[in-house]
Amino acid sequence: MDFNLLIGGSAGQGIDTLGTLLEKVLQRSSYYLFTNKDYMSRIRGGHNFNQIRFGSKPIYSHKNALDAIVAFDETTVTEHLSRLKEGGKILLDESLKDEIDVSEDQVVYLPLKEGAKEVGNPKVFSVVFLGALIKALDLDLKIGKKILEKTFKEKLLEVNHKALIKGFEMDLNSWDLKKPENTDQRIMINSNEAIALGALAAGVTFYSAYPMTPSTSIMEFLAANQKKARIVVEQAEDEIAAINMAIGASYAGIRAMTGTSGGGFSLMAEALGLAGITETPLVVANVQRPGPATGFPTRTEQSDLSFILTASHGEISRMVTVMRTPEEAFYKTARAFNISEKYQTLVILMNDQYLADANQTIKPFDFSKIQIDRYIAGEEDLPKGDYQRYRFTEDGISPRIIPGKIPGKTVLADSDEHDENGNITESAEVRIKMMDKRMNKMKALAEEVEEPWFIGKENPEILLVGWGSTYGTLRETVEILQEEGHSIGALSFGDLYPLPTKVLKEKVQGAKKIINVEQNYTGQFAKLIRQETGIAFDHSILKYDGRQIALEELIESVKEVL
Repeated sequence: MDFNLLIGGSAGQGIDTLGTLLEKVLQRSSYYLFTNKDYMSRIRGGHNFNQIRFGSKPIYSHKNALDAIVAFDETTVTEHLSRLKEGGKILLDESLKDEIDVSEDQVVYLPLKEGAKEVGNPKVFSVVFLGALIKALDLDLKIGKKILEKTFKEKLLEVNHKALIKGFEMDLNSWDLKKPENTDQRIMINSNEAIALGALAAGVTFYSAYPMTPSTSIMEFLAANQKKARIVVEQAEDEIAAINMAIGASYAGIRAMTGTSGGGFSLMAEALGLAGITETPLVVANVQRPGPATGFPTRTEQSDLSFILTASHGEISRMVTVMRTPEEAFYKTARAFNISEKYQTLVILMNDQYLADANQTIKPFDFSKIQIDRYIAGEEDLPKGDYQRYRFTEDGISPRIIPGKIPGKTVLADSDEHDENGNITESAEVRIKMMDKRMNKMKALAEEVEEPWFIGKENPEILLVGWGSTYGTLRETVEILQEEGHSIGALSFGDLYPLPTKVLKEKVQGAKKIINVEQNYTGQFAKLIRQETGIAFDHSILKYDGRQIALEELIESVKEVL
C-alpha cells in the first residue's frame, strides 16, 4: 500500500520548504517516492501544492485520492477536501479553526504557529510542521535532525532543531504504515536534474540558455556545479543568442548544449536550420509547457511535438526523443551527444513540466555505462589535398575536424548552400547531392532508435499507446486493470523520430481496441503514427488543461471507452 499526502498553501508560505524536507526524510527512511508540484506563475499568493506519494514498493506516477491534507491555509482545504479518502485526515494550524467548515473527525488542529513563537522564530513554522509529520508518519526523529544539519547553516540550525522537536512532541496519533523492507541505496532526483547530470557525464563543457520555466532547472543545476565540473554556463540575452552560442561552441569542437521551453524553442527555429545545413552537432532540450504564446508558464502539456518534428524552414535531419523517467533522462542525454556527433546532426531532447518538477527515488546512476565517442577526424583520416568539410561519402558523413587543429587544413562553413569545400553554390546538381547527403542521415538514425517499452501480458485485446511522461500512469493503469481481469497492455514511446515501428506493428495486430493517450488537444503522436505507418487509433484519451492525467482519471477514461 502507498500513502498519498498533499501539502498546500500560498506561494511564500513555506510549502516548498516543508515538502523538500519531508521528501528527504522519507527517502532516507528507505521509502519509494513520487512527488509532483502544482504551482502558479507568481512569487507570492495564489494556491500551490505539492503531492508526495510514498510506499514500500516502486511508485511511478501520482494519483488523486488523498490520505492526508497538510494545509497552510483555508483554500487548501476547500480545494482538495473532495479528494480526501474516507478516514483521511486534514492537518493544519489551530489558528484556522474558525475558518474551516469540516467534520471534526476529519481534522487535526495543531499549535504550530504558537510552537514556532515559543522557540523564538515564527519563520520556522514549516519545520515545526515537519516535526509533527515525522511523528504522524512514525518516522525517525534522528533522520529529521540530520536533514536539518545538511540544510541549514550553523546560525539557523539551533532554532530549527528546537522547532523540529517542538512539532514532534505535539499530541498526535500516527498512521499505521507498512515499513519498507528494501533498504537498497536510492537517490531522489527529477528528470531535469538527470538531463543535466547526463550532459556532464557525456562531457559537455558549454551550456547556454535563457531562463524559461520549466527548463530553467537544467541551467540552474549546471551553473551551481560549473566550477566543480569545469564547464562554462552562459545565461544569454535571449534564446536566439543561446542556440547560436551553442552552435559556435560545437563548431569549435567542444560538446555544447542549449535548453528552453516552447516559446524559446520557437525563437530557435532559424538557428536549427543553421545547425542542419552546416552539419554541426547540436543537442537541444525542450521542456514543454502549454502554449500558445505565454500559455501556462508553470503547467504541463505534450503539445510541441508536431512543431519540433519540422521546426526550421527547409528540410534537415534530426532525431527526436522524449524522457519517461529520470533514470532514462540521464542515460538518454549522454547517448544524445554521441549520436549528434556521429551523424553531425541535431538531437532534440523532449521533456515536460510534470517530469521536470517530479522527484522520484531511483537506483544510483552507473557512470561506467557512459561511453564518450567524439567522432572527430585526425590528419591520418583525411585524403591528400585541400580539406573538404562536406565531402561526399558513401554514408553521407564527412570527416569532421576541429578548426585550427591540423596545420594546412582550413574548415570552411556557410549558411548558404555550398559545395564539398564549403564554398557557396547555386548549382542545381550540387544542391541535389547535398540534400541527399544530409537527409540520408535519417536512414542511419532509424537504425539507432530504440523500440517502445511494452507493459502488460503478450497479445492484449486492449492496447494503450503513449509517450514520455505518461509512462508511469500507463504502467500502473495496466497493472490495475489486469488485476480486474482485462486483457490490456501498453506501449510507451521514448524515441519518437525517426519513429520505431517494429514492436508497434506487432502489438496492434491482435488488439481489438487501440487507444491513444496524450496531453494535447489534437493527438499529435497519433498523427505521427498514422503518417508513418498508416495505423489509425480507435479512440483517443486527451487531456490539455495544464494538469497531468492522474491514475484514477486514466483508469476511468479507459473503462468509459470499453
